[in-house]
Amino acid sequence: MGYIVALTGGIGSGKSTVADAFSRLGIAIIDADIIARQVVEPHTPGLHAIAAHFGQSVINADGTLNRRLLRERIFSQPAEKAWLNALLHPMIHQETQRQIAGSTSPYVLWVVPLLVENQLQHKADRILVIDVSPETQLQRTMLRDNVSREHAEQILAAQATREARLAVADDVIDNDGAPDRIASDVARLHAQYLTYAAQAVAQEKP
Repeated sequence: MGYIVALTGGIGSGKSTVADAFSRLGIAIIDADIIARQVVEPHTPGLHAIAAHFGQSVINADGTLNRRLLRERIFSQPAEKAWLNALLHPMIHQETQRQIAGSTSPYVLWVVPLLVENQLQHKADRILVIDVSPETQLQRTMLRDNVSREHAEQILAAQATREARLAVADDVIDNDGAPDRIASDVARLHAQYLTYAAQAVAQEKP
């Protein structure tokens, strides 16, 4: 098993921007959100199971999952949400492990927006939190997703608190400032992670 750095942060914190910066340094990016979409693509066992449970109404005419309708179906039904999680989480975990095992970079960056919410922090060797103020999160989310402030506030309220994320952080990037600061922060952390990964490999050798 390679060295795993988990990257997390609330909505609008700039996780993708930071992940892209690590990617440009040759680091493999394993994105939990992308994997979550892959396991319910057309003709996958995941999508077949969802259709069998919720009915064909949650499948679009082109065979893709109607995410909006599915979210509405499970929003006020905890039992249905639990069923969906029980189906998808093992699939997501299995695909994540497959991608980590297949990586050839010195360490992998595992992008997990809901790391704290799903209590996955123990599955990483190191945790990097992208931290911004709640007001910055609101403004970015409203602009990016073209949603009202009230809707953005609801999204934030459903996520882990800023304090809860910082409590599990080994490293923090403050992304409230200018975008060009990201590159220097990433370069500094990249050098540290290369060292940590090399040390981990050395410790594994008999």
